[in-house]
Amino acid sequence: MHIQIINHSHHPLPSYETLASAGMDLRANLSETIILQPMERRIIPTGLFMSLPIGYEAQVRPRSGLAAKKGITVLNSPGTIDADYRGEIGVILVNLSHEAFAINDGERIAQMVIAKHERAQWLQVEVLDETDRGAGGFGSTGTA
Repeated sequence: MHIQIINHSHHPLPSYETLASAGMDLRANLSETIILQPMERRIIPTGLFMSLPIGYEAQVRPRSGLAAKKGITVLNSPGTIDADYRGEIGVILVNLSHEAFAINDGERIAQMVIAKHERAQWLQVEVLDETDRGAGGFGSTGTA
């Protein structure tokens, strides 16, 4: 699949690190370091603009290492970039730790997954089909 992209940063385009990787790392495109204070959220620019084919989205997800080691995550995870969006890709980061976190230019801040999606058409009915689970949710199928 080919995706049109404009790179206004001075960093390489996102790429897959391994043959089996689902996501590509997104990098911060900054003129100066940003200090993200505990519980602070900011939109971090990437310098990237793209045109996705209709029927696809780009999902912006946290990087597991940043989340586990530093408490830095993508606030609206996964964030969706729609096929008709043409603005700069920004990543909403939040610092859930108790320490300030420095975001430097070129730092890998999130990952992006390109995913196919379907458009739903509602079929309004009076009764839904029965399942073993029924209306059980929020932990109803296990102990945790």
